[in-house]
Amino acid sequence: MADDRPFHNPFGVLSSLKASLPERAAPEPPPEKAQPPSNARTIPRAVVRLERAGRGGKDVTIVEHLAIAPADRAVWLKALKAQLGCGGVVEGETIVLQGDHRKRLPALLTARGVKKVTVG
Repeated sequence: MADDRPFHNPFGVLSSLKASLPERAAPEPPPEKAQPPSNARTIPRAVVRLERAGRGGKDVTIVEHLAIAPADRAVWLKALKAQLGCGGVVEGETIVLQGDHRKRLPALLTARGVKKVTVG
Protein backbone atom coordinates (compact mmCIF):
# COMPACT_ATOMS: atom_id res chain seq x y z
CA MET A 1 0.00 0.00 0.00
CA ALA A 2 1.45 3.28 -1.08
CA ASP A 3 -1.11 5.44 0.73
CA ASP A 4 -1.77 5.09 4.49
CA ARG A 5 -5.04 6.97 4.25
CA PRO A 6 -8.11 4.77 3.86
CA PHE A 7 -9.82 7.15 1.45
CA HIS A 8 -9.37 10.40 -0.43
CA ASN A 9 -9.90 13.50 1.76
CA PRO A 10 -11.32 16.36 -0.36
CA PHE A 11 -10.49 18.89 2.38
CA GLY A 12 -6.83 17.91 2.63
CA VAL A 13 -5.83 20.59 0.11
CA LEU A 14 -7.47 23.30 2.20
CA SER A 15 -5.04 22.86 5.09
CA SER A 16 -2.17 23.95 2.86
CA LEU A 17 -4.09 27.12 1.88
CA LYS A 18 -4.72 28.11 5.51
CA ALA A 19 -1.36 29.84 5.80
CA SER A 20 -2.19 32.22 2.93
CA LEU A 21 -5.33 33.60 4.66
CA PRO A 22 -5.22 37.14 6.12
CA GLU A 23 -5.23 37.63 9.89
CA ARG A 24 -8.65 37.31 11.44
CA ALA A 25 -10.02 40.44 13.11
CA ALA A 26 -11.42 40.21 16.64
CA PRO A 27 -15.20 39.73 16.64
CA GLU A 28 -17.31 42.76 17.49
CA PRO A 29 -19.18 42.61 20.78
CA PRO A 30 -22.93 42.06 20.41
CA PRO A 31 -25.10 45.19 20.59
CA GLU A 32 -26.29 45.95 24.09
CA LYS A 33 -29.95 45.45 24.89
CA ALA A 34 -32.03 48.39 25.95
CA GLN A 35 -31.63 48.72 29.70
CA PRO A 36 -34.55 49.67 31.93
CA PRO A 37 -34.31 53.12 33.45
CA SER A 38 -31.68 53.29 36.16
CA ASN A 39 -32.61 53.64 39.80
CA ALA A 40 -30.70 56.94 39.97
CA ARG A 41 -33.96 58.90 39.80
CA THR A 42 -36.39 57.97 42.55
CA ILE A 43 -40.14 58.17 42.12
CA PRO A 44 -41.92 59.37 45.25
CA ARG A 45 -44.92 57.03 45.19
CA ALA A 46 -47.17 54.63 43.37
CA VAL A 47 -50.66 53.34 44.15
CA VAL A 48 -51.46 49.73 43.23
CA ARG A 49 -55.07 48.57 43.27
CA LEU A 50 -57.31 45.82 41.89
CA GLU A 51 -60.22 46.68 39.61
CA ARG A 52 -63.01 44.60 38.08
CA ALA A 53 -65.69 47.15 37.24
CA GLY A 54 -66.19 47.79 33.54
CA ARG A 55 -63.82 45.03 32.52
CA GLY A 56 -66.20 42.14 31.96
CA GLY A 57 -65.52 40.65 35.40
CA LYS A 58 -61.80 40.24 34.72
CA ASP A 59 -59.25 41.25 37.36
CA VAL A 60 -56.78 43.96 36.41
CA THR A 61 -54.10 45.59 38.53
CA ILE A 62 -53.90 49.36 38.21
CA VAL A 63 -50.67 51.28 38.92
CA GLU A 64 -51.40 54.98 39.45
CA HIS A 65 -49.67 58.17 40.57
CA LEU A 66 -46.33 57.32 38.96
CA ALA A 67 -44.51 60.59 38.33
CA ILE A 68 -42.81 59.46 35.11
CA ALA A 69 -42.92 60.69 31.54
CA PRO A 70 -45.38 59.09 29.08
CA ALA A 71 -42.54 57.53 27.08
CA ASP A 72 -41.14 56.01 30.28
CA ARG A 73 -44.56 54.51 31.08
CA ALA A 74 -44.33 52.40 27.93
CA VAL A 75 -40.84 51.19 28.95
CA TRP A 76 -42.06 50.38 32.48
CA LEU A 77 -45.10 48.57 31.08
CA LYS A 78 -42.94 46.37 28.87
CA ALA A 79 -40.59 45.51 31.73
CA LEU A 80 -43.43 44.78 34.19
CA LYS A 81 -45.26 42.61 31.66
CA ALA A 82 -42.09 40.58 31.12
CA GLN A 83 -41.40 40.20 34.84
CA LEU A 84 -44.99 39.28 35.73
CA GLY A 85 -45.77 37.21 32.65
CA CYS A 86 -48.99 39.02 31.84
CA GLY A 87 -50.51 41.44 29.36
CA GLY A 88 -51.08 45.10 29.93
CA VAL A 89 -51.62 48.55 28.50
CA VAL A 90 -51.00 52.20 29.33
CA GLU A 91 -54.31 54.05 29.78
CA GLY A 92 -53.70 57.76 30.18
CA GLU A 93 -51.46 58.17 33.23
CA THR A 94 -52.03 54.64 34.58
CA ILE A 95 -50.49 51.27 33.84
CA VAL A 96 -53.06 48.46 33.61
CA LEU A 97 -51.84 44.87 34.03
CA GLN A 98 -54.00 41.80 33.43
CA GLY A 99 -54.59 39.74 36.55
CA ASP A 100 -54.13 40.26 40.29
CA HIS A 101 -50.48 41.20 40.95
CA ARG A 102 -50.87 43.12 44.20
CA LYS A 103 -48.51 40.80 46.10
CA ARG A 104 -45.61 40.75 43.60
CA LEU A 105 -45.83 44.28 42.20
CA PRO A 106 -44.62 46.30 45.25
CA ALA A 107 -41.21 44.57 45.24
CA LEU A 108 -40.81 45.15 41.49
CA LEU A 109 -41.75 48.83 41.76
CA THR A 110 -39.40 49.35 44.71
CA ALA A 111 -36.57 47.80 42.70
CA ARG A 112 -37.31 50.29 39.91
CA GLY A 113 -36.89 53.27 42.27
CA VAL A 114 -40.37 53.90 43.74
CA LYS A 115 -39.98 55.05 47.35
CA LYS A 116 -43.50 54.31 48.67
CA VAL A 117 -45.89 51.75 47.20
CA THR A 118 -49.46 51.86 48.51
CA VAL A 119 -51.53 48.74 47.88
CA GLY A 120 -55.26 49.31 47.99
